[in-house]
Amino acid sequence: MKTALTGAEIEAALAGLDGWSGDRAALVKRFRFADFKDALGFMVRVGFEAEAMNHHPEWTNVYNRVEVRLNTHDAGGQVTAKDVELARRMDVISGVERGSAA
Repeated sequence: MKTALTGAEIEAALAGLDGWSGDRAALVKRFRFADFKDALGFMVRVGFEAEAMNHHPEWTNVYNRVEVRLNTHDAGGQVTAKDVELARRMDVISGVERGSAA
C-alpha cells in the first residue's frame, strides 16, 4: 500500500504545480487545447507515461478539454507522491503539445 501525503505535503506540492488544485482525495486540473487533435495527442502521450509508472489517471475528454483527477487507489483513494509526479509529467507534456515550455 502506498503512503498518502499529509495535507501540508499536498499544499507544498500544489505550490509547485501549474493550475492544479485538490486535497487528500485528489489532485484535479482542466487542460485546454487548440482542438480535439491536440487534446487527444496529449492523452496518448500521457497514457504512455502513466503506463510506464503503472499509475493511471481518471480523466474525461470533450473536444479540446481534458479534465483530470489523480489519486492512488491502493492508498485508499488518497493523494500520494505518485500522483504529484504524474501531475508534473502531465504539465510538461501539455506544454510540449501547445508548443511552449512548461
